[in-house]
Amino acid sequence: MARKTATIVIEAEGRDRGKQFLLREMPASQAEKWAFRALLALARAGIDLPDDPAEAGLPEIARIGLAALGGMAFDDAEPLMDEMMACVQAVPDPSRPAIRRPLIEDDIEEVSTRLVLRREVFQLHVGFSIPAAPWP
Repeated sequence: MARKTATIVIEAEGRDRGKQFLLREMPASQAEKWAFRALLALARAGIDLPDDPAEAGLPEIARIGLAALGGMAFDDAEPLMDEMMACVQAVPDPSRPAIRRPLIEDDIEEVSTRLVLRREVFQLHVGFSIPAAPWP
């Protein structure tokens, strides 16, 4: 079975309105390593993690992680953030969605677009909506 993909069209007002991006799920081995690096970074930041993350479930781990990101050192967070954005490709001409390429700096002009894309990459991998996850 092929990796999951999602097409995102930016609808918010601003310079990125109407731009289209293709998100592609990481291979399982890469996603597993990404998740372990994220959990280890949270642990280094002193965040209370469940004794058995597998038993807690991904939604609970995601809730803990999202609530604790502010405590993570940027040096730990930056490579994780970069790896998330590597899942995103630009679709320069939305009328030809099959033509896509890796992102270049000028593809995204609004910080809010990057945040939307990160949220969607996360959702693509965990299979649930961040707003639907319970918050403390």
